[in-house]
Amino acid sequence: MRVLAAMSGGVDSAVAAALAVEAGHDVVGVHMALSRNRDQFRTGSRGCCSIEDAGDARRAADVLGIPYYVWDLSERFEETVVADFLSEYESGRTPNPCVRCNEHIKFEALLDKATALGFDAVATGHYARVVTRGDGSRELHRSPNAEKDQSYVLAVMGPDRLARAMFPLGGFATKAEVRAEAERRGLSVSAKPDSYDICFVADGDTRGFLRDRLGSRPGEVRDVEGNVVGEHDGAYAYTVGQRKGLGLGRPAADGRARYVVDVQTSTNTVVVGPAELLSVDRVAAEKAVWFDSSLVGPVETTHVETSPAATTWRDVELQIRAHGSPVPAQVRATPGTPGRDGVVAHDGVPGLELRLTGAPLRGVAAGQSAVVYRGTQVLGQATVADAWRG
Repeated sequence: MRVLAAMSGGVDSAVAAALAVEAGHDVVGVHMALSRNRDQFRTGSRGCCSIEDAGDARRAADVLGIPYYVWDLSERFEETVVADFLSEYESGRTPNPCVRCNEHIKFEALLDKATALGFDAVATGHYARVVTRGDGSRELHRSPNAEKDQSYVLAVMGPDRLARAMFPLGGFATKAEVRAEAERRGLSVSAKPDSYDICFVADGDTRGFLRDRLGSRPGEVRDVEGNVVGEHDGAYAYTVGQRKGLGLGRPAADGRARYVVDVQTSTNTVVVGPAELLSVDRVAAEKAVWFDSSLVGPVETTHVETSPAATTWRDVELQIRAHGSPVPAQVRATPGTPGRDGVVAHDGVPGLELRLTGAPLRGVAAGQSAVVYRGTQVLGQATVADAWRG
């Protein structure tokens, strides 16, 4: 197969490209330049897409003996991932830019361009596993490396794009094994530190980044009784479940810690309250993507005008954060976004409804990605629209 290997300049993508070459594929390496103002060097292990990273990717391609190119996707990245990040925070939601990058850049812009150029698949250094069924269809599964598993951020890609994706690191149980592979192959990135945090916020100061882009918008911090207990410089910088950095002027009457329980962007108000207000056992999510069509049922095949009913409840596991623990739940597909009163907004875009069957979850915020699993298999994904205690 002709395979386009996405090479970030890190050890994971370099080893993934090496394994694709070893498997006998015709491999071409490409580095995605995503930042318009790339620094010469990263700050330790923060950020990515620097000129240093592009150089590391080129050297790895040279060692592997494969062609190497740099594709400038910075405009697309700014218009999709960064714009979504700012818009979601400005709307009082909590985005996951890694999910959006996989959706809009790696498995939309990159994959579509690769297909147009005649490539059969794109190989990346993600930690996830693909299982091929007897009928040739593919399943997305967790990586055996639980610490590095990235199936959560890949769930948004859907079955069509999964059919043209390769994850050569799917069988590695530890990062140490990957580094050993890189060292054995003479790849200089074998000891390079992992990047973390938000790649386009290289200094790790998310609040500062938001303030620079969205401006200062002073407002009030109130408790659930409506009393003013502090001030803020912009409600957009706060997220449900946040405890630190609230700058409250006086402690709660009962002395207990307070958390952000609501962000009201219409009034530029941040509401704080006790931890128990964060516990939810019902989640409504929008823009669902399904890998297992058996969970979708009539929602996918019935016109919205006929107001189809939601599918039956199925036992699954739900994960809300990239490295969060899955919790037992039941899910049903809906023909639109479900609401607290059970009424579905028939907007023509399928959603899903979840009810937890174990302990409640804390700090679930609109904008987060809700990924549904059965064991290690990813069944579907949607974006949280609301969460409450039923």
